[in-house]
Amino acid sequence: MDPEPFEVGHAVREAINILSSSRNGVQISEALGTIKCYLGGTENQAPLKEREEFTRVHFSAFLRGLVSNLSPDWIELLTSDQQKELWDSFFLEGPADQAFLVLLDSIISMGPSFRLMKVISILEQFLQTGRMSALMWEVCHQQAQAGLPTFQETLLNKVVCLPDHLCNKLQGNNLPIFFPQNYFPLLATEIIQVLQRISDSLRGGLDCSISFMSQVLGKVCVHGRQEEILNVLVPRLMDLTKVDCIWQRMCWRLVECVPDRWMEAVVCGFVQKAPGADVLSRLLGNLVVKNKKAQFVVTQKLLLLQYSYVTAVLQNLLGYLALDSLRRSLLIKVLKELLETWGSSSAVKHCPVEQQLYVSKAILICLSHLKEPEIESNRQELLTSMMGGMKCRLDSNLPRVRRLGMIVAESISSRITTDGPSLKFQYEDDDETRELKSLQQTAPLQLHVTDLPNAGRNNSPSATPKAVSKPSGNPHPATPAVPEEGSDLELDSDDDLVPYDMSEDKELKKMKAPVYIRDCIEVLTGSEDMDKWEATMKVLESLIRRNSATTREVSMELAKVLLHLEEKTYIEGFVELRKRALVAVTIIDPVPVVQYLTSQFYSLNYSLYQRMDILDVLALAAQELSQPQASGKNKPCSTQSPCIQTVSGSDSSQNWRRIVDERIKSKTHRLAKGQSLVEPACGPNKFSSLAGHFFFPLIQNFDRPLVTFDLLGDDHLVLGRLAHTLAILMYFAIHTVAAATMGKSLLEFVWTLRFHTDSYVRQGLLSAVSSVLLSIPSERLLEDMTDEFLETQSWLEDVAEKDPDGDCRRLAWQNLLLMENLLKKTQKCPYLVVGGNWKQREIALVLRVAESLASVL
Repeated sequence: MDPEPFEVGHAVREAINILSSSRNGVQISEALGTIKCYLGGTENQAPLKEREEFTRVHFSAFLRGLVSNLSPDWIELLTSDQQKELWDSFFLEGPADQAFLVLLDSIISMGPSFRLMKVISILEQFLQTGRMSALMWEVCHQQAQAGLPTFQETLLNKVVCLPDHLCNKLQGNNLPIFFPQNYFPLLATEIIQVLQRISDSLRGGLDCSISFMSQVLGKVCVHGRQEEILNVLVPRLMDLTKVDCIWQRMCWRLVECVPDRWMEAVVCGFVQKAPGADVLSRLLGNLVVKNKKAQFVVTQKLLLLQYSYVTAVLQNLLGYLALDSLRRSLLIKVLKELLETWGSSSAVKHCPVEQQLYVSKAILICLSHLKEPEIESNRQELLTSMMGGMKCRLDSNLPRVRRLGMIVAESISSRITTDGPSLKFQYEDDDETRELKSLQQTAPLQLHVTDLPNAGRNNSPSATPKAVSKPSGNPHPATPAVPEEGSDLELDSDDDLVPYDMSEDKELKKMKAPVYIRDCIEVLTGSEDMDKWEATMKVLESLIRRNSATTREVSMELAKVLLHLEEKTYIEGFVELRKRALVAVTIIDPVPVVQYLTSQFYSLNYSLYQRMDILDVLALAAQELSQPQASGKNKPCSTQSPCIQTVSGSDSSQNWRRIVDERIKSKTHRLAKGQSLVEPACGPNKFSSLAGHFFFPLIQNFDRPLVTFDLLGDDHLVLGRLAHTLAILMYFAIHTVAAATMGKSLLEFVWTLRFHTDSYVRQGLLSAVSSVLLSIPSERLLEDMTDEFLETQSWLEDVAEKDPDGDCRRLAWQNLLLMENLLKKTQKCPYLVVGGNWKQREIALVLRVAESLASVL
């Protein structure tokens, strides 16, 4: 029906009144049909001016009235076709932005009701019919015509946060289409459709803004939904920008218009999702040159301020910088900053090894992209950075850090050395090393293997498969080919060579090893016969252990010889043989040898290697002395040890015994059967009376520097080994008389060095704390070392939260758990601690530690 020529607003109010009061289906359908004429798209539509007034001024108010007056009483008066034509169509055919806001606001404000379910179903249809793309297209037109920024900001928040609103409202009754994992891929598809319409408009010569699309993309990414939206968006943009320059410019503009506060999330998402550097260059263009925020993210934040990305992301990022002449200056700048960080001694001490590996990978990738003129112009700077960084890393106590320094230094040296040999190191070849070396050889970035017509085929001559020889078991072997006359095979024949006559050769006699310890000392100190010297080293340990009386007579002299012994000729396992011999001497005559070794540890004119050998020998000797060793007479017979059996001359005598045993076993009824228990070896702990001789001389002089030895200075490697050795000695001193005194001294040692910058030293200190907690009885620990216990616990909490080294944090957590278990044990057995005012102190201690552990855990 034709609309009456009266005011549009009056018609809208009249229709709303009919909906709220009338229960006549014909009257309701006529009222809705009248308003439908103002919406357009019908045969009897209203004039253009009235339609524009309706959509601009009255449409939102009419939709709100339509929702607020919705009830099952009058909606059932309409047929299903009438509901779709006269009710659903207002939301699915009218201005999408206004309809979306009314639907979402109505859902948020409503309680559980029929109206809520009806509006939710309309919103579901809104998304399924592609109305979201119409919404974003309308906003892009409004921006081109300077639309209202407040309205667009509200619309942006509603579009991005729709899953949150629906989840909060519906909770367990939410529909799948509103789940984030379904909604954001749908939104990405709608964005592509809007971009397609923008592309068509640009080709038709019409202006159109893309900034709203950029805002949607940025806000979605900053809300943590990068993966859901970019998994759809990046592959589509990658295909569309391959051959179309307009799509390339649109994609560049899409990213450039992202507000700075959201730029980081968008750039990080594109860097991770792009399958290669050339794709990333095609999608981002020269964004890092035009946008300072993007430049900071790419050149600083992704490379220097975090280390969570995989190697492929680094290759994408640095390859992107290398692909364009305008961006190569940033590549040189990034390399210099990476080398500055790599060469910083502070970074080596305070950065986790994982971050140092990340920086090393980035340096190697940068070097692979440099051209010869760029290397030539920065040669001196690269050399200086290489020398400084290599020194810092070779001084580290961690083998992994040293290996990183060697690999990076080799790579830099190979690139900057034009004449003469480059640096070469020896290090372990593992998966990490092979990955780092592979980064030095980067494939061309302009081509993808999947884009080539014959990708994967190797047509080089070296790729020709070799002939496979037939198995030797072939009953009909092929006849060997006879070489032609004058061929190379005939010239290279060795048939004319006469073999040597070896019939008179005799096998060299095996060198006889010494059988007395004094002879061994003479050989080790004065003999020039290398074979005899080698034989002596191989039998020395067994001689020492077999001849304990003789060893005690010459123990000091033998210990001195072994400590200063150097490898005169190559012997496989020389270091181990020497160390085992020293351990054997220490076991046989512990007191004087230990006094000698501990005194020599802090003496002059010893290398760091010899001092660390002393620590290793003391730890191994303590371990062996602490193990119970039963005598041969009392040694229990193990069930698995071979038994001597009487064997007769007849085989039948063996068989009948076995048959009888099997019959007895089958006829015997056992109520229960368990594993036969083996009595554990028992014997005195020899280390109990010797623990003080091992421990206290080592711990008392660590803070006294010598001319060539400073534990608190540059010799932190030995300090770390000392801390680990003291922890081992403390652990083996469990249940000894001196354990409490040793533990108190060790906690003071830990407290003095707790802020040491070297992670290896801190690991040793944390291991020492573990040994104290495991070796000292809980009642002695809480009664005699209350202050030390609380101070250590506070330090452990700080390490567990803030230490840059992952191993240190792990050890700190383990110690905190040990403390918690110790306190629980004390609470279950309060009678363990008695006397004095300990009860009040114990309560305060338990409360304080429990609160701290609760806050940390």
